Amino acid sequence: MIKQVLTKISSYTDEMIEDRRFLHMHPELSHQEVETPAFIAERLASLGIEVRRNVGGRGVVGIIRGGKPGKTVAFRADFDALPIEDKKDVVYKSTIPGIMHACGHDGHTAALLGFAKAMNDVKEDLTGNVVLIHQFGEELSPGGARAMIEDGCLDEVDLVFGAHLQSQMPAGKVYVRDGFLQASEDALKITVTGFGTHGAEPHKGVDPILAASHIMIALQSVVSRNADPLKELVVSIGSFHAGHADNVIPNEAVMEGTIRVFDPELRKLATKRVREIAESVGQALGCEVNVEIATGYDSVNNDPAAMNLVRSGIERMLGENIVTETDPIMPSEDFSYYLHHKPGAFIFVGAQMNDEQFVYPHHHERFDFHEPAMELTAKVFAATFFEAQK
Repeated sequence: MIKQVLTKISSYTDEMIEDRRFLHMHPELSHQEVETPAFIAERLASLGIEVRRNVGGRGVVGIIRGGKPGKTVAFRADFDALPIEDKKDVVYKSTIPGIMHACGHDGHTAALLGFAKAMNDVKEDLTGNVVLIHQFGEELSPGGARAMIEDGCLDEVDLVFGAHLQSQMPAGKVYVRDGFLQASEDALKITVTGFGTHGAEPHKGVDPILAASHIMIALQSVVSRNADPLKELVVSIGSFHAGHADNVIPNEAVMEGTIRVFDPELRKLATKRVREIAESVGQALGCEVNVEIATGYDSVNNDPAAMNLVRSGIERMLGENIVTETDPIMPSEDFSYYLHHKPGAFIFVGAQMNDEQFVYPHHHERFDFHEPAMELTAKVFAATFFEAQK
């Protein structure tokens, strides 16, 4: 039956591309999705697939019940876009000013729809059930995963899998890894309050810019002196704002940044040390310091047994030269929450454009991906599902 399903997926490639381009032209921001979930739900319903709408708020869940008892395997795709102006010169360019699919979520959705159509075609002969999780709000914390889980999207699910198209990984390959794949993310805001004065008379005030600068430098000691050098950790300040005039020492300086780490214990240590360093350095320089750390997504930690189902399914049904082991990456992903509740795995699918002049990173205004990678994604889902039923 797997050969039949793979043939069907190939025949639906043009439809996947059409769906992807429609979604690319009509993007919606995280937690503001209205038309996109409606489009998904209507497409699934038109195929006769059982559909739950408004799951966790804006999510859509489809269920394909096989004709024979077996495992229930869930597959997830996200569908939100980003607040970025689309600068590509293509016919499917975003029609919404300032909003575009710059991370491939349109492709994830189209691939899952193509997979759903192929699996639904053979549902009477399927062993086990397929759950289709179409998730909203992945790009913006708190994300949509936790709300959908709380609303039952994983009820009765045995295994859960997801995939992310990668614009800078060669097409035709599937990238896998046991254990940690993507880092956790915590947002950092440090407000340093001093006492403003004339720039020519700094002794009459307390300079928050000086204190904030020392704090920013001292924070790097968390990575270099507190963290195990064999464990990955990033503490980055990406925003530093203070004052409005060249001859005025302001009252306040504000820094914002991110903490990225895989190991949960190191995550606790990093947030503790960031707070301690910022407060003590600021105090030593006469300033008051307020540290806010907003907990973001947890790290993605793949279950080795589930990942082996992906490996073996691909090698047995798609070919031995497709699977590639990959290193972990620091960007975060709220697929992590599904893995807190069910065994599963998250993979990368290479989707690099053939022409180097069109290769851009995710979240870039000219981001695009190799569209045939959607067909491979759907086939990997199919191979994984059938391997899980063995």
